Amino acid sequence: MRTDLRVPDPSVWDDWYGKLVLAFGGVPEAPEETALWRELTECERSIGAWDGSEIVGTASLHSFRLSVPGGAVVPAAGVTMVSVQATHRRRGVLRAMMRRQLDDIRAAGDEPLAVLTASEPDIYGRFGYGAATQTAYAEIDTTRVRLNVPEGTEDVTLRAVAPEAAVEACEAVYARRVPARPGMLARLPGWERLPLLDPPGEREGASPLRCVLAESGGEVSGYVRFAVKPDWDMAGPRGTVVLRDLEALDQASYAALWRFLFDLDLTSVIRTGPRPVDDPWQYLVSDIRRCAVRVRDSLYVRMVDLGAALEARTYPAPVDAVLEVTDPFCPWNEGRWRLSGDAKGASCERTKDAPDLRLGVRELGAAYLGGVPLTALAGAGRVQEARQGALTAATTAFGSPVAPWLPHSF
Repeated sequence: MRTDLRVPDPSVWDDWYGKLVLAFGGVPEAPEETALWRELTECERSIGAWDGSEIVGTASLHSFRLSVPGGAVVPAAGVTMVSVQATHRRRGVLRAMMRRQLDDIRAAGDEPLAVLTASEPDIYGRFGYGAATQTAYAEIDTTRVRLNVPEGTEDVTLRAVAPEAAVEACEAVYARRVPARPGMLARLPGWERLPLLDPPGEREGASPLRCVLAESGGEVSGYVRFAVKPDWDMAGPRGTVVLRDLEALDQASYAALWRFLFDLDLTSVIRTGPRPVDDPWQYLVSDIRRCAVRVRDSLYVRMVDLGAALEARTYPAPVDAVLEVTDPFCPWNEGRWRLSGDAKGASCERTKDAPDLRLGVRELGAAYLGGVPLTALAGAGRVQEARQGALTAATTAFGSPVAPWLPHSF
């Protein structure tokens, strides 16, 4: 079978996107959700795989800017909308699309990184993507858990606002938070609408989306978006607060927003969406065991231009190490690279010097945002130390003082 890969014309977007939906189970989306993804799709960066006149595969790229350790925001290609029809599995369609995407990104020369979220994590490791961030979910029993808030919380004012009316204020807070945590995406025009998606058919009995702003010193200092799912039993009300997203610029505003959620009438549980694994609320609660925290993989990172990617971030501790990297899918990254850097900047150039560490590009992608220690990968046999002491030094240098986190999927 010969499959043709080509950029789909916008006129066939409905068919192209329909095949994506079909591959993911075939349940139709709400019209407003489809309309948003139509607007956000970059057709010129999309791929269709055709078997004759039939679309049998889809893939696309978003032009993102990703925060990295040190606070820089780096261009990154967001791999998305990847699908292969069930009738065309195991025929090389996915591999061909992955090959085309990475070649196109490299040829453009603007994005040293490619990133994705994986529907099935087993798929993308063979293409050099490493799991770089984790995300935490929780179900907090607010009838049994107390919240201990810091000094100054009482000085924060809270104000309920319609979500649509609060977009500008919320986005201003979000934009200030992006450089502070690796893995966050700077929102480009149109993406501010993603957190507002609230199709009635997907609420599962919960209320429409609500928004509360925190204000401190006369300025908006935080926000929370949430819904409430009412429930009752013979003992009384047992509603659930469904937390969509929460950001704040200071400790008091952060605590005030969490206290608001804890104190909502007729509720007994807070069910969170994706949160950082080091989210401070975990250290405000009286009993973490009754919060049912669970963790899963989130953002996957792949070096497209290895040297440029390693130079784009900074390193909290000095590093001077020769990395011997294997990358069979993108062989232009293979070889030895000398990485030298600190908190002020870095350089990464090819070298013939003896290696200090040996690792694959997948492992380098996993460690890139500072959330996966090189020592842990070495313990799994995926990083080899060639010079004694190099592993500990590099692990410290690649670290991040806060856990990397992707706030929303794409």
